Amino acid sequence: MSSGVMSEAGLMIRQAGDRALLVEPSDRAELMGFIDRLRDDPVGGVCDVLPAARTVLITLQPGVDVAVMIRRLRAAFDTVSERAAHDVKDSAGVEIPVRYDGVDLTETAALLGISEAELIARHTGARWRCAFIGFAPGFGYLEAPGAQLSVPRHEQPRTAVPAGSVALAAGYSAVYPRSSPGGWRIIGRTTTALWDLDRPEPALLRPGTRVRFTAVEIAA
Repeated sequence: MSSGVMSEAGLMIRQAGDRALLVEPSDRAELMGFIDRLRDDPVGGVCDVLPAARTVLITLQPGVDVAVMIRRLRAAFDTVSERAAHDVKDSAGVEIPVRYDGVDLTETAALLGISEAELIARHTGARWRCAFIGFAPGFGYLEAPGAQLSVPRHEQPRTAVPAGSVALAAGYSAVYPRSSPGGWRIIGRTTTALWDLDRPEPALLRPGTRVRFTAVEIAA
């Protein structure tokens, strides 16, 4: 059975099997800062860090004492601040060129109560960060606090969304790495490959990657 402990800083830690801990901060911004902290300054005994929307699963090296690890993780969390979570450095990110001609661009702007030009300006002006990977290999859930681009998914998903489609849904933006079903609202397209097995690292994005979108004209 899993156990949980809430620290004074608002950190829930649950044991997940013999060699993993599921960590859930009470504040979403603190989660992002905590993930950055674990990647930039690894905690001894941690094998891997696997982020999700509200939690991070931390797998442990063999033989590590769970109680000791919980104390180490609390200490690491105590060094995180919301300011650090949003200290975005453009030089550490990737740039994705987008042609904003998506089939849902007009409808999405209407849902937000803004013009298409304003939607594009917000999307390109925001500093996006990959929160976690899910749905398909290379599919990064990008978030940008303050972008104000949260729209619902389509009630009826499309059977096929083309690879390279740039989309919005539920407060996130994403680029479809390959053709697949999907219910996100498509606002544009890019020729940038999000998943390429010929690269040393097939996925262009990983949790923590900073992303900038730029508006360009792309040949049809």
